[in-house]
Amino acid sequence: PSRRPSPMGMARITLDDTYVRVVYSRPYQRGRDNIFGTEESGALVPYGQVWRTGANEASEITVTGDVLVAGEPLAAGTYSLFTTPGPDECAIHFSPELGLSGAGYFDPEAGEFTPVDVAASAVLTVIAPAQASEEMVDQFTISFERVDETTADLVLASWGRSRGLASE
Repeated sequence: PSRRPSPMGMARITLDDTYVRVVYSRPYQRGRDNIFGTEESGALVPYGQVWRTGANEASEITVTGDVLVAGEPLAAGTYSLFTTPGPDECAIHFSPELGLSGAGYFDPEAGEFTPVDVAASAVLTVIAPAQASEEMVDQFTISFERVDETTADLVLASWGRSRGLASE
């Protein structure tokens, strides 16, 4: 079997007694200008379009205890993680729909894709600012930046010098 063009990645952190883990696939830039942008710019994900926050299957976040995300409660559990980018901010959706191929289910036997409105099914949607970063990133990367023992920022670093932050 060939190597996946967008390999799996994982970000994890322990906050007090809660373990948080994100499992996702990491697309490379491969000559493309940016992940997010206008349709005219040729961006991989146009502004306003729901994205699986990675490549291949939908990204998943697991939290072992109840947490606050941008001040909003999120119960312990596993969720699909989706992003709706904009030029100045992005919406981050936590959906209970699991096992998604992108933003829906693919039935290989029938050869059919059934889309899911993940924004509507989300148990939580938060708005996070898009921020510039000095660091160049060739491969989409999710990480955590610890603020203190009980708080961290979830960082979505896209190609070039941009990244999004969501307070965790």
